Amino acid sequence: MDMWHISLSVCAMLVTLPVLLILRGSRAGCRIPPGPPSVPVLGSLVWLTNSPADPEPLLQRLFRRYGSVVSLRLGSSLSIYIADRRLAHAALVVHGAYLADRPSVLVAAATLLGENNHTITRASYGPVCRLLRRNLVAETLHPSRVRLFAPARCWARRVLTEKLLAGGEAVIETFRHAMFCLLLAMCFGERLDEGAVRAIAAAQREQLLYFSHQMAVFAFLPSVTKHVFRGRLRAAHALRRRQMELFMPLINARREYMKLNNSDRAKKKSDTTFEHSYVDTLLDLKLPEEERPLSDQEMINLCSEFLNAGTDTTSTAMQWIMAELVKNPAIQDKLYGEIIKVAAITGDNSQEEVPEEDLHKIPYLKAVVLEGLRKHPPGHFVLPHKAAEDIELCGAYLIPKGATVNFMVAEMGRDAEEWENPMEFAPERFVAGGDREWVDVTGNREIRMMPFGAGRRICAGLGVAMLHLEYFVANMVREFEWKEVAGDEVDFAEKREFTCVMQKPLRPRLVPRIKDE
Repeated sequence: MDMWHISLSVCAMLVTLPVLLILRGSRAGCRIPPGPPSVPVLGSLVWLTNSPADPEPLLQRLFRRYGSVVSLRLGSSLSIYIADRRLAHAALVVHGAYLADRPSVLVAAATLLGENNHTITRASYGPVCRLLRRNLVAETLHPSRVRLFAPARCWARRVLTEKLLAGGEAVIETFRHAMFCLLLAMCFGERLDEGAVRAIAAAQREQLLYFSHQMAVFAFLPSVTKHVFRGRLRAAHALRRRQMELFMPLINARREYMKLNNSDRAKKKSDTTFEHSYVDTLLDLKLPEEERPLSDQEMINLCSEFLNAGTDTTSTAMQWIMAELVKNPAIQDKLYGEIIKVAAITGDNSQEEVPEEDLHKIPYLKAVVLEGLRKHPPGHFVLPHKAAEDIELCGAYLIPKGATVNFMVAEMGRDAEEWENPMEFAPERFVAGGDREWVDVTGNREIRMMPFGAGRRICAGLGVAMLHLEYFVANMVREFEWKEVAGDEVDFAEKREFTCVMQKPLRPRLVPRIKDE
């Protein structure tokens, strides 16, 4: 056989193999969702001109071409992206038991670092995952526990107000610093000084961005990439060591505190020490099956996860919401009017803050927060899921066992077929009589927006995240009038970091309110 026939045969095989794979996956009239052509080893050909590190622009083009469900292959791995809310509900809620696991892309790098992936976000769905999640929700994020951190929220609010008055840095950095102060207090039970906060924050952020941008390569052929990218692994180990140096003194201090009896704790307790912390709950945990306590490294990883999960997401959402209030002064005025009306009714207008127990009396506040999360979700994707079995979605599509599945959070919240004028900031959607007042952000009944995900691995911090957003937004609007600066107007262009942030950070003019109105 001459070279021409050999070449022709190879080309025919490369073209037909993906089709055969799709046909092989068909069952009961279902088919694997459509996508661009792919070839063995490489995967989808679109990766020749697009980066897997930022697939969203590519996916938006593919949705316009193929519809609201798209398949992409990277090497031998199949990834399915869903932008349809009904299919998302079918996958995450109806078939949630079969889509609760995590793909190897989330765990490969940690495994090479000698870690066992015992964290809530990375753990395979099973006894360890359920134990860690149950512990966080019941022992730290339960409303009765969250109330214990009210003094920490008050302190973080004062920190935020002082930093905003001082100026000198972008609003997003100020929001991030205040939220990190609060999360550190909740995690370690201690109010740290600014130097300690900034040192830990810098280490966390450096590690977060490094792992987000540099470590994904180890999900593909780790036996090869661990040698090719040895420098990245060395850098990752150095970041882990720095984290241990910063976290272990705080964990050990809390360990010693928990050994004291109640009377000795009362004597040792100061204005900077809180009676409860997330670390306290980790010290008491025993892993199922192994029947052993958590190792120091496992506690460090869980503390790091706790800080990351609540800092960037909340501060990013706050920036988007405040940017919308700057751009829409009539909405800001209406919100401020409702805040001071509640204060006048309760007789608390001279209070230093909007107390968190009054937040439920300001329904327009929740509407503003929900509209911000709909239009500007901090994460445009949820963490990816992995199919444990073949799943048929609505009798139309097949998700084969082992496939990675992700959901387009921003696409659903901005879907013009579900939301009238979706790119308009209109909190009235979520007030009494509004066309979406009954939206369930948990997605249990149906999904129209899912900023916290949905199903069995929905964000465990949904409740406390809403509390923090409402509390800080209410107090920032009560404290200042947020105005646009001529020549430095609000720009809603987006940029992907760990979250989806404003490409041009918000820099408003803040006018202090008169408190005795």
